Amino acid sequence: MADGPWPDELDLSRPNGARVYDHLLGGAHNFQVDRDHARRLLAANPEQQFGAQANRAFLRRVVEWCLERGVRQFLDLGSGIPTVGNVHEIAHAHDPAVRVAYVDCDPIAVAHSAEVIEGLTTVTVTRADLTRPDDVLGADGIAGLLDLDEPVALLAIACLHFTGGDAERSIAVFRERLAPGSVLAISHGSDDVDDADHAARMRAVVESFRDTASPVTLRSRAEIRGLLGDFALAGPGIVDITDWPTAGLAPRPAATWAAVGVKG
Repeated sequence: MADGPWPDELDLSRPNGARVYDHLLGGAHNFQVDRDHARRLLAANPEQQFGAQANRAFLRRVVEWCLERGVRQFLDLGSGIPTVGNVHEIAHAHDPAVRVAYVDCDPIAVAHSAEVIEGLTTVTVTRADLTRPDDVLGADGIAGLLDLDEPVALLAIACLHFTGGDAERSIAVFRERLAPGSVLAISHGSDDVDDADHAARMRAVVESFRDTASPVTLRSRAEIRGLLGDFALAGPGIVDITDWPTAGLAPRPAATWAAVGVKG
């Protein structure tokens, strides 16, 4: 990655989840500390790179599924560093009028997102912490773009396992503020899987992130279902991301649960 200048608060002494994810996807917006951590991560769980790719493919399928339902607004929490297949690119291929609001707390992710969306009037990026939902929803880039009286697709893809105990409270606030017909789509790492070896590798991932800027919390399948609240469970239910919305999309599971719900 090119040299700065970077924001003063940017911590380059510890790896960051968004930048590690970017490296796993083949991106260039990361630092040596992130690449070093990615190597340790892959040593702990060689499936992690496949998992990152599977998450990205799941994101595409969810966006297209929402568009098919007529949803024309997206709020992408923990949107990360831009890479191939961003939400607005997927959506605008179907309808250029779709509105997309990206949210991330990482300054690198926000800075590069701003470059990618420059000149687009239907896309914003906001630097905010998803565990402070009132701040997110009140930010100019969200309140000035999205109409919360109309359905919104709230995307929480591969981000809530970085939020610890705040996820339940935060997502409940978002759910309450969304209009009927809105969608909540979650992908979340878990060791609640049938394969004991895969479960052990996921716990090794947690250990590898323990002293980073992005510690990981795994949740059970039931806990992930709980994040949907009273939203009606869509598709095949709580399944591996490789099996949503149709089983057999990938040669193996990713030990990451997909949970998609619709507000009645």
